[in-house]
Amino acid sequence: LLPEGKEDDVDRVLDEIYPSINNGVYRAGFASSQEAYEEAVTELFDALAHWDDVLADQRFLVGDELTEADVAMFTTLVRFDEVYHTHFRCNVRRIVDYDNLWGYVRDVYQTDGVAETVEMPHIKEHYYTTHDDLNPKRIVPKGPSPEFDAPHSREEL
Repeated sequence: LLPEGKEDDVDRVLDEIYPSINNGVYRAGFASSQEAYEEAVTELFDALAHWDDVLADQRFLVGDELTEADVAMFTTLVRFDEVYHTHFRCNVRRIVDYDNLWGYVRDVYQTDGVAETVEMPHIKEHYYTTHDDLNPKRIVPKGPSPEFDAPHSREEL
């Protein structure tokens, strides 16, 4: 996950995605003011748009092979539509609304060994039942249910 000669590129991407995307969903979700929420959500969706553009021309974040940066991005994006969109009010767009990010998530999900690590019912139950200040009744939404197994055609990149 850290190809020789690409260490600096992987680190650069990790440094770019962490504050705006990986931590951005939490900054929006746990914002204590309208101003803090709007700043975080704006930065989040600007970053998602940027990476959607990047992924139009390359299969993965650092080129043509899966790296640690992709694992970091995937862990946020796979949860996005089912948790962060609603629970953390990151509802400007869903990941399924981005042509390249949505294909990318499906591509990583379908990589050997990855799907088995995603237990969406557990993920949803955890988020929706452990943040009493955000969801005091602890109701776990029924949907949505993105089709992570749908074809993606990203191998052509």
